[in-house]
Amino acid sequence: MGEVITFATGHGSTTGYLALPASGNGPGLLVLHAWWGLKPFFTLLCDRLAQEGFVVFAPDLNEGQIAQTVEQAQALMDARDNHRTASAVFGGLNALRAHTAVDATAISVIGFSMGAAWALELAQSQPELIDATVLFYGSYGVDFNKTRARFQGHFAEVDEWEPLENVQQMQAAMRAAGRSVDLHIYPGVGHWFVEEDRPEYNAPAADLAWQRMLAFLKS
Repeated sequence: MGEVITFATGHGSTTGYLALPASGNGPGLLVLHAWWGLKPFFTLLCDRLAQEGFVVFAPDLNEGQIAQTVEQAQALMDARDNHRTASAVFGGLNALRAHTAVDATAISVIGFSMGAAWALELAQSQPELIDATVLFYGSYGVDFNKTRARFQGHFAEVDEWEPLENVQQMQAAMRAAGRSVDLHIYPGVGHWFVEEDRPEYNAPAADLAWQRMLAFLKS
């Protein structure tokens, strides 16, 4: 089990969930949640990743608010102050890097939907700090020539929130920039397919994505 900690941001402070491996130290892994907020799925994911040897930190980008429905999540998104969210993302990265349990300077990042966009922003703006980036059903228009990270992605074949055309364009941009790219398309699933508390959850696809992600992060 991890714990909630407070960390500094450019707008004061906020909280996040920190999970440590049994060994006490390991590589740093930043988890950026989807628009719902830091719901139990994401904290349990942090615990699960810590069991694999990572020091895992998930900053709360919604400042304590958790949406239960798409409508609630959309309302939070519409009211979001992107400067505050960016401050939490970058503050979370700094807090993780500064933690004494982290045994390397380069950090890996996992982002889900909204969090995937922020993960890509980190890869672009902090290239020397980001070793690997894992994207779950989310993209963002960044300049991949400014990135150094290895990329892995997990996307639904038919997704109204993240059309396959967007994913293919992003993949082409990654390759054109000479980045290492490992993108996977999952047929017969929808957005949020790895989140166990969502009706879109697909256990076989989620399990496969988990195994692929672990192999990538440990490579």
